[in-house]
Amino acid sequence: MKEKNFINTAIQVIKTEADAVMSLTDQILPDFENLCESILDTKGKLILMGIGKSGHIAQKISATLSSTGTSSFFIHPTEAAHGDLGMISKSDSILILSNSGETKEIIEILPSLKRATSNIFTLTNNNQSTIAKAGKINLRINADEEACPLDLAPTSSTTIALVFGDALAIALLNARGFSKDDFARSHPAGQLGKKLTTLVKDLAVMDKKAPMVDQNTSLKDALIKITEKKLGVTLVLNNEKVVGIFTDGDLRRCLNNEIQLNETLIGDVMTSEFKGIASDALAIDAAEIMEKNKVFTLVVHPSSSENSKYGIITMHQLLEAGIV
Repeated sequence: MKEKNFINTAIQVIKTEADAVMSLTDQILPDFENLCESILDTKGKLILMGIGKSGHIAQKISATLSSTGTSSFFIHPTEAAHGDLGMISKSDSILILSNSGETKEIIEILPSLKRATSNIFTLTNNNQSTIAKAGKINLRINADEEACPLDLAPTSSTTIALVFGDALAIALLNARGFSKDDFARSHPAGQLGKKLTTLVKDLAVMDKKAPMVDQNTSLKDALIKITEKKLGVTLVLNNEKVVGIFTDGDLRRCLNNEIQLNETLIGDVMTSEFKGIASDALAIDAAEIMEKNKVFTLVVHPSSSENSKYGIITMHQLLEAGIV
């Protein structure tokens, strides 16, 4: 049995694949730009194809494209030969992944693919291969060596294909001006969807539910209001406009300075320089403001289309909702 050296082997694999990825920067040639322009001009969908490991990579690239603004799906070449060719229309484009460029199952259906659409692009390791010659555009990407010591298992070659797919998807995303809002529409579920769709007003305590006191209220009475609302903070108003906030941090400073609760007005000890956010902003934006300014509470301002008054959102609420 060979000597076990798991860590050194793992490090060598990572270095080999990292070198292969870095070599891609010299392989992104003008044909990459032509491919991007052709995909942007596609009226239908971008269909990905591949067999074996290339098929798995093609499925991932297709999924990334779909979630970043380029309508796409994967068709297995074997299934295509048994009826799924009917899913392809003249307005679609096809991107075929084949490292060797001589994948038998794909070559067998090339005539049918050409009848289905004239927009065929290929990603291979050999410009002179059958599959490369079948494409309008062939992108050649090459890994000098596989991380597999037998040079048999696709390792470096599949890694660079995956990275190429990410580069393609993000290049198209930028060209389309794809935004956070666009991303949210295609990711409504899960943690990611929650971050991109939850608004401040969905979590904030608004209007009468929020603790509010007039600036001429005694500190003692203000503390009673804070205790009732159980948020550890109150808004301070002057003529129904927020002029400050008072938090448990402000209370600690008052106690340290031995300020009299009955004789002190909340307006004299409040924090007048506070941070705020609109009620129709994303909750994740509220988290970013808190983190940037090292605060745990934001005053919520109503949007111009709302009749509501002010509110409060806290880091605790964001944590409970899973936003951060």
